[in-house]
Amino acid sequence: MTAHDHDLPAPGRPRVPAVLRAPFTGRTWREFLHVLLGLPIATASFALATALTTVGASLLITSLGVPLLALTLMLFRGVGALERARARALLGMEIAEPEPVGAGRRGSGALAWMGALLRSGTAWRHLLYAFLHFPWAVFAFCVVLPFWVTGWGLLAYPLWAWVLPTHAGQPGIQIYGEAGGESWYVDSPPEILLTSAVGLAVVLAAPWLLRGLTGVDRVLVRGLLGPSELATRMRELESDRRTVTDTASADLRRIERDLHDGAQARLVALAMGLGLAKEKLPADPETAAKMVDEAHGEVKLALAELRDLARGIHPAILTDRGLGPALSNLAARCTVPTTITTDLPTRPAPAIEGIAYFTVSELLQNISKHSHATHATVDLWRTDDRLLIQITDNGHGGATTEGGTGLSGLTERLDSVDGLLLLDSPTGGPTTITAELPWR
Repeated sequence: MTAHDHDLPAPGRPRVPAVLRAPFTGRTWREFLHVLLGLPIATASFALATALTTVGASLLITSLGVPLLALTLMLFRGVGALERARARALLGMEIAEPEPVGAGRRGSGALAWMGALLRSGTAWRHLLYAFLHFPWAVFAFCVVLPFWVTGWGLLAYPLWAWVLPTHAGQPGIQIYGEAGGESWYVDSPPEILLTSAVGLAVVLAAPWLLRGLTGVDRVLVRGLLGPSELATRMRELESDRRTVTDTASADLRRIERDLHDGAQARLVALAMGLGLAKEKLPADPETAAKMVDEAHGEVKLALAELRDLARGIHPAILTDRGLGPALSNLAARCTVPTTITTDLPTRPAPAIEGIAYFTVSELLQNISKHSHATHATVDLWRTDDRLLIQITDNGHGGATTEGGTGLSGLTERLDSVDGLLLLDSPTGGPTTITAELPWR
């Protein structure tokens, strides 16, 4: 039995509908706790933000205003950290930490620290959160708590209906009444059961109300307490730049190693052989001729290695004829029979062509070395502004992008150009890898 089998209902056993399970799930009770805790935290934050901001703004004409505002912003960055932790624990949100204060600092010392805080849009968004969250927290609390308590109270009414006639001196819950006039109490068994049914309806509706209200909390937390879109994009670009730099450095080291260990060593041996042949030429022309023949063979091997090296840098056929012919040439040299199918009305950007070529090249090498496949297919097509590549083999499967494999490096390389690599490789095969690249 797999891990997924535990999530499936047993044969013949009806699964409980989500609407009936919702009031008893951990998510519902965590969201309810989030709303309950939100009011006291929002009240304290709002009072503190109002007092400190008012005093700080009033003292701006003195030397105390700027430090007080800076301390206020620093304090509410701490409050923001608390709110993010609460959202992670109770709402299940994954929120990245915003950029640190030091990211905008110019120089060092207290003045630089205060200047960085006052210029920080993140710090001001944390302060704004305190002002905006308070009225929403009051509204959510005043809606959820009565709704929640009323629902569970009415649902359990058959269990505590005896309390009212025993201790309150009335036969049941009073629906309406007039002084000295007619009154209506819920006291008969049918009325009690109907009241319990109404309570059940309220209880079943409460989780969905909670999710709607906490959805606003999610928007506030993500929009005001998380990193800005600009900061997130800058982090992605920095990560992409590091990936591209590391990839370029690795390629340069590979080229240098191939030149040093291959063509360069062969050319050195060729030069030594020709030197010896030159010395022997006057005394032993026949031996010198044999040595020249051997040198000629070395020249051919060196040229072949240089061609392979040049093809590894950027194949000429890719530049001249495009991806289809280049990949067909690549498939012809693959040890696993490979079928290439392309449907590209035009050629993508040259840089994307190169990345697509080397992506297919590396994946075919992996198939040759590790898959034990007898056949592979490579399909290329364009969808909107994306280039899609799908490679399938009938090997034993089990490929993974974890553990520092070549596929993990390929994933990072594609990600550096806003690309994507998807892997489907169950044990026993087949393996399907889909790469997605921007067209331009």
